[in-house]
Amino acid sequence: MFRIGDFAKLNRVTVTALRHYDAIGLLQPEKIDTFTGYRYYSANQMPRLNRIITLKELGFSLEEIALVLGNKASSDPFQLLLELKHNELEDRIKSEQQRLAKLETFIKMYEQENYTMDYDIVLKHVEPIKAASVRDFIPTYSEQGHLWEELAGYIEEKGVKIVPPCMVIYYDSGHKEDQVDAEIIEPIVGELKGNDRIKVRLLEEVEQMACVVHKGSYQTLSQAYTALSTWIQENGYTITGPQRELYLKGEWDSESPEDYITELQVPVSV
Repeated sequence: MFRIGDFAKLNRVTVTALRHYDAIGLLQPEKIDTFTGYRYYSANQMPRLNRIITLKELGFSLEEIALVLGNKASSDPFQLLLELKHNELEDRIKSEQQRLAKLETFIKMYEQENYTMDYDIVLKHVEPIKAASVRDFIPTYSEQGHLWEELAGYIEEKGVKIVPPCMVIYYDSGHKEDQVDAEIIEPIVGELKGNDRIKVRLLEEVEQMACVVHKGSYQTLSQAYTALSTWIQENGYTITGPQRELYLKGEWDSESPEDYITELQVPVSV
């Protein structure tokens, strides 16, 4: 079972969203501790959550999603559906091209992967890594390019060698829509002195890291997170620290996002 913060983080949604889904009956916790009030979710609920996320990305409102998933939100669902479809058509007129692109991406993913992927989860012992890093709050997960430029520019200016793969550590307890606490990291060889922004440190050793490799665009990373979190729960492990994303292959050496290779790492213990 996962507490709400861990469940939100692994599935890239906010705690606020999960609480709202609970309030409207769209996705309720599998268990609520009667003494502490803590909400607990299980891996079995992740497919339903992924379906909710997918339908939202395709333009469905929460009310429509509730109807699709069989949760009647009104005594007159047919009338509500007509009103919702009317609103949907208005939205489509305003953003048809953007929605069409999202739909084509979803169809392609479904046809090629049947909306599932097979992942091999392995446990690794991760050695300490000498690295330069910059940690800051970024607007969203995708808006981190300026930090990479700042860090790489400083390292190259000092003539120090970067040793792939680069990585990001996310420190928030749950998924966030803004103000994401992220540390951008470049492993290095050689001597480098940091400054007020750039830190040089030994990235700590991790005795047991649950790891999975994902091939494809960053938009489909949620599938790998689902596989990883399911494995952690089914094998009786507990998450003990912040997650890492290692970028083994990306836009710097790939023509298509479908060729990106990302390794997800989560420290665990029994």
